[in-house]
Amino acid sequence: MLTYVYRITKYDHADRDEQGRYSGPEDTVSDHGEVEAACLHAVAAFAADTGVDHLAVREPQVPSLAHFGVEPAVAGFGLAELFPSGLAGFHDGVQVPLDSALELVRVMLRDNGAWCRLEAEGSFAVHVGWDQYLYISSSRPCEEALAVTRELGLFPERLDASPYAFEAEEAEHQYIQRPADDDFWADLHRAVVAGQAGILEETYLEGASRWHHLTGDTLGPVRAGLAPRARIAVWPALSTDIAAVLRSLPADGLVEGVWQDDEGLIHSATVDEDAFPELAARMSGARAATLLSVYAGERVPLCTAVMTDDDGVLRARWRTEPTPGDRDWARRQA
Repeated sequence: MLTYVYRITKYDHADRDEQGRYSGPEDTVSDHGEVEAACLHAVAAFAADTGVDHLAVREPQVPSLAHFGVEPAVAGFGLAELFPSGLAGFHDGVQVPLDSALELVRVMLRDNGAWCRLEAEGSFAVHVGWDQYLYISSSRPCEEALAVTRELGLFPERLDASPYAFEAEEAEHQYIQRPADDDFWADLHRAVVAGQAGILEETYLEGASRWHHLTGDTLGPVRAGLAPRARIAVWPALSTDIAAVLRSLPADGLVEGVWQDDEGLIHSATVDEDAFPELAARMSGARAATLLSVYAGERVPLCTAVMTDDDGVLRARWRTEPTPGDRDWARRQA
């Protein structure tokens, strides 16, 4: 944990009550103008004081089913101009120059939908909380940046820790996270050839995933095309009995339909009972399909893993929910 942690806001301390609740005139949305620019200037000042000019994106996320931001949703979550490859470029661990990091902070201040932590390991971190609260951590006291921040009309406060700092699971709840290394892919190849596994779910951002059809021939290209540090879940093969799949639609609730089209591409849609007829219509002409629960405890793949970096090291901090297959693997490692 970094030593110096500050909360920076546009909210005057004089307008807070004894419990710290703000009751002044400032709005909780970005002004898209001078105040927003001041916040970005403050981040730049702290980065300069710390001596960093690049930051890594950590634990990036986008809304999965609905947009809960205060401001209207923006196409591409405000990332289109920052990442020419779209969401594919917005992944855990990607290094961005400070100018791009400041634009990501702007995206978060405007509630465009995308969120992440921005960090220089061991020296600097910045992220945005609710209501325009900005949290900056540094290995240095950053006295000059604090002075700049006050001159900008903002209000910095020293904290023990940011409420949005990444927290690892407590030791008693930890399990061995399986890396998607060479051994994992060798095991997966055997499962695919044996007919035990057939599709792979790639969660490349928190809130965003895509599906891949697995065969002995496609496994290599699928692996090569996965996003850095993606979480993956392996599922049984899709069923070719489409009528039986559609008969298994529940009476109500949420369900995810996954199906393969005539060109072999895998599609998915998560819908409630109001959209069941549309889902059934889309799946009726599929080559193969399945229905998956979206509820915790009911959605259990065959196994899971997290992609390693190119050097084989697992640096992603997010984890998968362990399946019985994962626990069996972990016991074998003990």
